[in-house]
Amino acid sequence: MTSVRLVSFNVHHGVGRDGRHDLPRLAQVLAAADADVVCLQEVDRHFGDRSEHVDQALLLSRALDLELAWGPSIDEPGGGTDRRQYGNALLSRLPLLGSELHRLPGQGEPRTALRARVQLAGGELWVTTTHLSSRSAEDRAAQAAALAGLHDHPQAAVLVGDLNAAATAPELAPLRERLSDAWELAANRSDQAGRFSLHARQGMTHPARRPRMRIDQVWVSAGVTVTGARVLDGSGASDHHPLLVELDLPAGG
Repeated sequence: MTSVRLVSFNVHHGVGRDGRHDLPRLAQVLAAADADVVCLQEVDRHFGDRSEHVDQALLLSRALDLELAWGPSIDEPGGGTDRRQYGNALLSRLPLLGSELHRLPGQGEPRTALRARVQLAGGELWVTTTHLSSRSAEDRAAQAAALAGLHDHPQAAVLVGDLNAAATAPELAPLRERLSDAWELAANRSDQAGRFSLHARQGMTHPARRPRMRIDQVWVSAGVTVTGARVLDGSGASDHHPLLVELDLPAGG
């Protein structure tokens, strides 16, 4: 059996509730999570003033000493030699065997899925990180169907991201046909809601100040056991809180 700690976090291009871009603060939150695989959404690379034109993906991977896979959803010419990009990043302390970018259907802001093949002891795990449309349920339904199509083989796999919908939403039905909601499977669960809150142990991740939506999710394929799920404290580093899941996979993936 192989254990994997995985975090999914919409980092809001490194801008916290105080409106400040603070990449070291974000790096501290991620370092404290001590995850084997970190999946990030809303990451900038030389995007603009809001993130001080820095390459967030590269800086975070160096600060945490993790391998990097990158999947731009927006990719445009910049003012200089660097391209202006925004999208999903995957950081890993486990060896990355390759990655691929899939464009998702829908109108408005471009959406993508970044898939990476992660090496485990005696096996592999496919990890997909994505950020679905906030525009319409129709777009999310088409995107969910495309994502489900990436999971039509009996491989150990995890799909994570900001899905902009509840796990039970009708538009996510294609995912429920292929994968299972890790939060519901987890034997142990905790979140940022107070003990007596109506939202306690419900996995709410957004908005960070008073979470009332569970739109940041992890979905797993058959054979992946979820031993724990926790909504961590984003410490003001984003407008979301990160979600940590602890997974067990059989030898050989």
